[in-house]
Amino acid sequence: MAAVARPVWAGNLSFGLVSLPVGLYTATDSHTIHFHQLQRGTSDRIRNRRVNERTGDEVELDNIVKGYDTGDEYVLVEPKELDEIAPGRSRSLEITGFVDLAEVDPIFFDKTYYLGPRGKEYGKVYSLLEQALAKADKAGIATFVMRQHEYLVALKAENGLLTLHTLHWADEIRDPKQEIDTLPGKAKASDKELTMAEQLIGAMSITWDPGEFHDTFQEKVAALIDAKKAGETVEKAEPAADPTGVVDLMEALRASVERASSPKATGGKATASGKASASSKASAKKRIRSTPKEDLSGLSKADLYKKAAAANLPGRSQMSRDDLVKALSSSASRP
Repeated sequence: MAAVARPVWAGNLSFGLVSLPVGLYTATDSHTIHFHQLQRGTSDRIRNRRVNERTGDEVELDNIVKGYDTGDEYVLVEPKELDEIAPGRSRSLEITGFVDLAEVDPIFFDKTYYLGPRGKEYGKVYSLLEQALAKADKAGIATFVMRQHEYLVALKAENGLLTLHTLHWADEIRDPKQEIDTLPGKAKASDKELTMAEQLIGAMSITWDPGEFHDTFQEKVAALIDAKKAGETVEKAEPAADPTGVVDLMEALRASVERASSPKATGGKATASGKASASSKASAKKRIRSTPKEDLSGLSKADLYKKAAAANLPGRSQMSRDDLVKALSSSASRP
């Protein structure tokens, strides 16, 4: 049985005179491959330590306090002092008001958490708020303190549960006009260029399915590790495309529209003739039929996922190990 997740924060969610004990749960995981730091030419790990820069001695965590540099001196602050001044003693999540979701610019959204009731007896209040938010298509705006930081958050109803999205404070959003000195403003484009750009957007329009996308870089990192372990080499990535110049813009747009509008079966590339295309499909079918059925039962989930990615199986990121085996077996058996 899988271990039950523990909340990263627990407190009371209140709106009006209604109070609901809730727990906050991490909503996302990172699949980034992590490396240890080693000294070159050895297998010796490099460790980060808390060291007194004057004496060079290592300092225990209990002997470390926070210091704010005022220029002339450090103002020392103990961790418990930060807890003592926290609004609501770090256990209150009070909704200030409700706003239309469309009013919150996407740039304000930061991290997502799941919100769950702390006990089945609070299920009715939880469900009531979730249904009311979903029907009104609004988000509750609140602030709360977690780990000695105050957060501005948006409470939303999503797929039958409540989610909490931390938001950036207004003064944390940078002004792009001050950050980027090369912004063109409303650069003049010809009617033909604008029409062609709109056609390209239309030709490349797709239905949003997050399961269709996966982290190809992490897959290549895993392949690199496997290759180096086996003493093999891997193919280097292609260099980045050259920037499109103003003179070549119209031609680049036209070629892009033609490629995006071509049949998906050809992978976006025109074939020399319909007969050649049919012939290649027929030979491909023969090769698939003649390939012995692979035994997938002994493969790990990571290896199965690599095969699913190579086969471009939809929804693979949400599949269990057994689901991956079934999907791959079904894909291999199709002509």
